Amino acid sequence: MNRQYYVYIMTNKIHSVLYTGVTNDLKRRSFQHEQMQIKSFTKRYKVTKLVYYESCTDVYSAISREKQIKAGNRQNKLDLINNNNPDWDDLKYRL
Repeated sequence: MNRQYYVYIMTNKIHSVLYTGVTNDLKRRSFQHEQMQIKSFTKRYKVTKLVYYESCTDVYSAISREKQIKAGNRQNKLDLINNNNPDWDDLKYRL
């Protein structure tokens, strides 16, 4: 059985921070962030808005892609978001 994995970028209301993560259930993870159930960086900075995601067919590809995105600078992440979601809509409502 093939699972779907997602690499995602979330931000706060004023877009001052970007958080990159990986999950196998994007809807659940987005909800956890929104409800501030994840006690870490994302809770401290109120990271609740899903602005970018891409899917992978295996966990190793997803983790590799996450590391690639995290290794990039902020501008690279902004470019990813702006090219795919120029209005910075909250994509969790489209899942």
